[in-house]
Amino acid sequence: MKIFKLPINIIIFHQRNGEKVVGTTVRKIKGYVIRDWMMSYLFLLPAFGFFLLFVAYPMIKGVYISFFDYSLRDFSFIGLDNYISLFKDDNFMKSMGNTLLLVVITVPIVIIFSLFVSMNIYKKKEFARSFFRGVFYLPAVSSVVSITVVWGWIYHPNYGILNYLTGLFGMEPVSWLGDTRTALLAIIVVLITTSVGQPIILYVASIGNIPTSYIEAAEIDRATPWQIFQKILWPMLMPTNLYIIVITTINTFQCFALIQLLTSGGPVYSTSTVMYGVYEQAFMLGHFGYASAMGVILAIVIGIISIIQFKYFGSDVEY
Repeated sequence: MKIFKLPINIIIFHQRNGEKVVGTTVRKIKGYVIRDWMMSYLFLLPAFGFFLLFVAYPMIKGVYISFFDYSLRDFSFIGLDNYISLFKDDNFMKSMGNTLLLVVITVPIVIIFSLFVSMNIYKKKEFARSFFRGVFYLPAVSSVVSITVVWGWIYHPNYGILNYLTGLFGMEPVSWLGDTRTALLAIIVVLITTSVGQPIILYVASIGNIPTSYIEAAEIDRATPWQIFQKILWPMLMPTNLYIIVITTINTFQCFALIQLLTSGGPVYSTSTVMYGVYEQAFMLGHFGYASAMGVILAIVIGIISIIQFKYFGSDVEY
């Protein structure tokens, strides 16, 4: 028995009637490993190049631009002045408050509603289960513009169906998107309806993968449905919970299309979000440096909240 160590840390165990065989065997194995290493990175190259060109470079460039007074007329270094101005800008602070309010209200409702629906449909027959999953997932795969147009008709103060239904109960017509008291709530409703599709699909799949023997054993021990959910289902759904919570939070922070198409941040910035503020400052006012600073602040906030979510919900998740 002979052991030969190659420069690439591969150990070959070779034995043939006491003969010392090295030659072509080593070269072929070594060449195969090198070719395999090269091919792996060649397959990764398109996705990695796309990431560098359209994700990493714009992020670095955005951070760089945030330290400049960058407009159509000027490009001069101003240090942290953009960031200092942000925290003195009442409109930005209001937009940040609206964004945080969207997250605080939308994410828990999406999680609770999606889990409730999933718990009620996963035991149904295949046809019924597929039907309900398709119904709830349809808004997720539909065009944002088409969904927004439909909701714009629903909320219309004169001929919208929502005012028609409330009028049946004697209520006066409401300008749902034109009143500061109801505009943000109307946006939240639309955001929730477009966000529950994917979580329901994931929850139904995850619940279906939980061994029924665990639940049957708990039922034999006379565990209540709440105890079964709390002690069995919820802990085993923790990886799915972590993914859904993080992704839903990020998507809510990046809410833009609904705002831009329904209210344009109005009335009186009552529905403006940080993402809409970035669009407004950059493409409507031409303040690219200021808009980049807003994007950097938003990225930092999302990063901090995501880390907290990973710490809290990821403690029982195996990576």
